[in-house]
Amino acid sequence: MKAGIVVFPGSNCDRDVFHVLKILGFEPYYHFHKDKDVFKYKLIVLPGGFSYGDYLRAGAIAKFSPVMESIYKFIENEMGLVIGICNGFQILTEAQILEGALTKNLNNKFICKIVELKVINNDTPFTKFFEKGQIIRIPIAHSEGRFFHNKPDSLYQRKLVAFEYIDNPNGSVMNIAGIFNSKFNVLGLMPHPERRSEGILGEGSKDGYYIFKGIFEFLK
Repeated sequence: MKAGIVVFPGSNCDRDVFHVLKILGFEPYYHFHKDKDVFKYKLIVLPGGFSYGDYLRAGAIAKFSPVMESIYKFIENEMGLVIGICNGFQILTEAQILEGALTKNLNNKFICKIVELKVINNDTPFTKFFEKGQIIRIPIAHSEGRFFHNKPDSLYQRKLVAFEYIDNPNGSVMNIAGIFNSKFNVLGLMPHPERRSEGILGEGSKDGYYIFKGIFEFLK
């Protein structure tokens, strides 16, 4: 089962994602951002990093990459799943694939640490291995991770909130750390599950692994 990891100028978490996907049994590929042919994949990953140096805003230039037009079609035709991690989440919001926006952290600083997340909706391919309300621990590393939405209550009403921060590190509205699209075939989140997918990486926990496992089990 093929998975494409989109590599933009400035992506730097693509290899981490590749490693995790290979462990799970995917056949992962690095996918150049100018290549429009994404339809051979069942999973598309927009990894973390600093696409185009985060000039203008994080993700603001990457949304114009040729691959994005094909990703729109991939999502609309429900050809598989898409996950955007950190900068990938920023790109998805800039492209209006996901609602809301991601802005500068409230303290105006880069934050890199492990955070606790609460699982809000576990009835999706991405979250099926968690219990609703379960607390998981996953690292963050961002300076523009503060989620904003002008009607955040509507996200909860439509069950589009995936995760909340327990101790909000960046000022995100209603503690939101990750959201789905209305088809539930796209997840965007600021924390890095690929950095918490093997026990050796810290505390013996691999909470992030189960996000990718849910994707794999759904698609296989």
